[in-house]
Amino acid sequence: MQRELGYKANMMVGDQCYPAFELRNLLSFITQHLGGSVAADTYQKIGLGPQELNAMQFVYVWQVEFAMEVLRTSSKDPEIGARLGTSYQVASLDVLLPFFDKFTALNECLQFVIKNPDLAGSFADTLIRFDETKLWVRWVNTGKVDAEKFSFQFQHSVCALLGVARQLVDIPINIDEIHFAQPQCDMPFLSHETGANIIFDCDFYEWGIDIALLSTPLAFQFEQNTTDAIVPDGVSFIDKVLNDIRLGMPKPPKLEQLAEKQHMSDRSLRRKLSAAGTSYQKLVDQVRCQAAINLILADELTVEEISEALGYGDVSHFRQSFKHWLGHPPGHFLRINQAN
Repeated sequence: MQRELGYKANMMVGDQCYPAFELRNLLSFITQHLGGSVAADTYQKIGLGPQELNAMQFVYVWQVEFAMEVLRTSSKDPEIGARLGTSYQVASLDVLLPFFDKFTALNECLQFVIKNPDLAGSFADTLIRFDETKLWVRWVNTGKVDAEKFSFQFQHSVCALLGVARQLVDIPINIDEIHFAQPQCDMPFLSHETGANIIFDCDFYEWGIDIALLSTPLAFQFEQNTTDAIVPDGVSFIDKVLNDIRLGMPKPPKLEQLAEKQHMSDRSLRRKLSAAGTSYQKLVDQVRCQAAINLILADELTVEEISEALGYGDVSHFRQSFKHWLGHPPGHFLRINQAN
């Protein structure tokens, strides 16, 4: 496998495009496990109907995230995210199928999924790393997501990727290790389903798989009438805001300036961002945090120089902000991500 080590700023928020197959599978799972009335209420609150959703290739991130929160908070099962992940079927991954159909080995599918969050979906930034025998996918919580919610999303992703991989090849596949940045707890379903050694109280959520397995050739028989490749059409409002923030770095525009540029009032801008499940300050923090990670991992500038490049007048303020974002000060973050 081509070893592309590095940080992938894949986290998606608000009204950015997310594959509709995710939401269809999620609502089907909610219907089966929580009942039709909960599913109907969820459809109503995300502003979609079943027939409308079935005709769509893309939805909004906030709609998927809302439905996931309905499942997580309504279920008493701490492993419900893992169970959701195992329910995926390759045939339902509509926008991914034209691409998968052209690949010959499992590693190509994994690389495509990691590089194309708009087509595969992603709730977290990732760090891809290798040791002598394993590929590791490390989740980085740049969005300061609640720990229980982040764990749910992580379990869902691990089991979905593994379940799809098992359908694509004709040999048994397990994950070697799964690391949780949370205290010890029982996860019998996840352990049995993945075959992994699960380790708690780690610095990050991450999973590792034997590199040799990723060269396994695909054996799945795709339908002959696979549709042409489709990509999201248009740029979301959140994308525009993020782009304006990035262009303004190291001094991002004030909310009032951005509202004026978008020809709306400050209040309207706040409402629009809130409706998408975010806020202006969260988006500024996301841009700063992602930029800081890239600069820290490049290991070409001192912390003082990075602090100045990101617009901080005081390096101690930058250190505090970074620790608030990721739970580790910049120097420690670099050490634990260089050592592997």
